[in-house]
Amino acid sequence: MQLSDLRIFTEPQQGASYNDLLAIALRAEWLGFGAFFRSDHYLSMGDGDGLPGPTDAWITLAGLARDTSEIRLGTLVSSATFRLPGPLAISVAQVDQMSGGRIELGLGAGWYEQEHQAYGIPFQPLGERFDRLEEQYEIITGLWNTPLGETFDSPGGFFPLTGSPALPKPAQSSIPIVIGGGGPKRTPALAARYASEFNTPFMNRDSFVAQRDRVRSACEAIGRDPNSMTFSAAVVVCCGSDEAEVELLDLADLDHLDIVANEVAPLLG
Repeated sequence: MQLSDLRIFTEPQQGASYNDLLAIALRAEWLGFGAFFRSDHYLSMGDGDGLPGPTDAWITLAGLARDTSEIRLGTLVSSATFRLPGPLAISVAQVDQMSGGRIELGLGAGWYEQEHQAYGIPFQPLGERFDRLEEQYEIITGLWNTPLGETFDSPGGFFPLTGSPALPKPAQSSIPIVIGGGGPKRTPALAARYASEFNTPFMNRDSFVAQRDRVRSACEAIGRDPNSMTFSAAVVVCCGSDEAEVELLDLADLDHLDIVANEVAPLLG
């Protein structure tokens, strides 16, 4: 494995400004990491105060698109409850243009109810969130894949579109889509249909292997080569200049990862 196979993932809702994220992205780029990803959340998790407050994921990535030059950029993952699919398709395509074709879109059903309550975002029951997510994938990819000069329609469901010019187009011919989670049925099926990469968040090795095999089986069920899917895992890394520095880490700062691992996986379909 090369350093370019590894990606830096940050959770700035715990407390980070744009300048903090820029410093990390620039250092990751300089060191040779393959990509810089950030979460898409509006509320801190655990006991922290989240100061200086949340930063918007796609505004952040737009800034990084101009302030970096080589490293790939993306979300792990944006919540489908936060943005309508048409405007999201526009935002992601524009940021891809701004970056010269370095964007990847991670998109999930959403799970953190408290942040929806804190900022007035509707939070539908799980089944409906998944139905909406599936329709969002259809619309976003449909808009991007519509040939220039043609229009896109999506007549029904939650987000009807009529006569969309399907603009702008991304710089990349196909923006990689990242889908992740531990759900045994709907998540693997969606990944097989839409994802370039499948990510498992904060799971042990056995759980990773089991979910990977479900996704591979879902690919085979629709005639897709499972080897065309990239599989990745989000893991926690604690680092310091020496052992003493590592021991200074307050492990309470990682409590929110327990929330993610224990609450998110059962809710992802």
